[in-house]
Amino acid sequence: MPKTSATSSTLTSAPVPHSRRWWTLSTVALAQLMVVLDSTVVNIALPSAQADLGFSNGDRQWIITAYSLAFASLLLLGGRLSDLIGRKRTFIIGLIGFAAASALGGAAGTFGLLVGARALQGAFGALLAPTALAVLTTTFTIPKERARAFGIFGAIAGAGGAVGLLLGGFLTQNLDWRWNLYINIPIAVIGVIGAVIFVDHLERTGPRPKLDIPGTILVSGALFGLVYGFSNAETDGWDSPLTWGMLAGAVVLLVAFVLWQRRAAHPLLPLAIVLDRNRGAAYLSVLIAGAGMFGIFLFVTYYLQVSLHYTPVQTGLSFLPMIGMLVVAAQLSTNIFVPRFGPKIMVPFGMTLGALGMIYLTHLDLNSTYAADVLPPLMILGFAMGSIMPASMQTATLGVDRQFAGVASAMVNTSQQVGGSIGTALLNTLAATAATNFLAANTPLTAAVAADAAIHSYAVAYWWGAGFFAVGAVLAALLFRRMGHGVSLSNPHGTPAAAPAEASVPVH
Repeated sequence: MPKTSATSSTLTSAPVPHSRRWWTLSTVALAQLMVVLDSTVVNIALPSAQADLGFSNGDRQWIITAYSLAFASLLLLGGRLSDLIGRKRTFIIGLIGFAAASALGGAAGTFGLLVGARALQGAFGALLAPTALAVLTTTFTIPKERARAFGIFGAIAGAGGAVGLLLGGFLTQNLDWRWNLYINIPIAVIGVIGAVIFVDHLERTGPRPKLDIPGTILVSGALFGLVYGFSNAETDGWDSPLTWGMLAGAVVLLVAFVLWQRRAAHPLLPLAIVLDRNRGAAYLSVLIAGAGMFGIFLFVTYYLQVSLHYTPVQTGLSFLPMIGMLVVAAQLSTNIFVPRFGPKIMVPFGMTLGALGMIYLTHLDLNSTYAADVLPPLMILGFAMGSIMPASMQTATLGVDRQFAGVASAMVNTSQQVGGSIGTALLNTLAATAATNFLAANTPLTAAVAADAAIHSYAVAYWWGAGFFAVGAVLAALLFRRMGHGVSLSNPHGTPAAAPAEASVPVH
């Protein structure tokens, strides 16, 4: 079948710097924070929601899984829709839909309605997250400003989970679990106002590409199977037929998706986007960092609340220094280190720091103190994520034609979400197995033995998390291209900068 030229849809002139681009950054950063923190803010509310609505421990996971499944499986579709129907329009629809779904979940009187609302949140989040990144990609065209903007955006992407823990703890302890969902409404209202005022509408001329329906079905099914399979492994184990069936089905669908993209007239995800060496390395780095980061939040939260008996608010506050270090590292990285050394140095450096921070966490026990034992590794891990995420996110969307900026941005979110699902399932399974083996080897069972088993299981998870980061360091060092060899962040292929296939004209 004939290929569609990248120039099939053009706009009327070259891109011009957005006169209110920093206000645009504030708007999309707020939306990104809402989406990212929502993946953790509900976690702390789960015990209260369970007591209120009366659902079982086995059903509890669906409050989290419903969001993850819808979000992960629809991300590429959401990114492509933003390319086709306009980013400003898609961004506003995503904000309004996310707020409405949050209001529905907050008012839910039954378990089924809450799960449905969470799935709707995930669907609108899949529309919103890649659109926010695509708006940023097409708004900041000056390399130095682009680096600064992605530093801020990357810091928010990395810190949002910790902010969610802090906010969730405060709302649950001082108000009601439902406010963990209602809080999205005022955030979305501010976001919509900002989008209407500051986000430009780009007028398209020429033929409009069609949506790749077969590709959308294939990749959405594959991502659904992948996330569901790993989520099911947490509860039913790796030997469950449903776990392996979903994972095997996901692989088959992914292969079919790749084969279809090679011949589709209007591909959902042109393979050149992910086969570029630098962008492929960036997506892989985000996936691995996502796997490690979810492990940090999950097991350190358990450790602080269950082993050291911290309150939800104290637990959230404990992550604040990590957030501060992440923000500092992100700004240093994007403004000083990445332009000088490139992602080939900075991402492996961050991965190595991540491995060291995880190893540090393995020394925690029941007698550890926050200042001496918990704070140092959290700060190391914060600096690690601040070195990995901005460099990877900036590289992942660099040099992509504007008409594919949405789907390229969606790949960043997809990588982080799939990485988090894989990491959570693997680390949970490994930790549970370690705890079971510890209890079997240390009879009779007492409260002290159970407490020691929990500490042992966390340490096993941290060691595996360190392994994730170590593998990520090696892969990033091998895959990223070297600066000074015809490659730079402002011109990724070492060729004279050409006008993008789809230029933009602000329409007010």
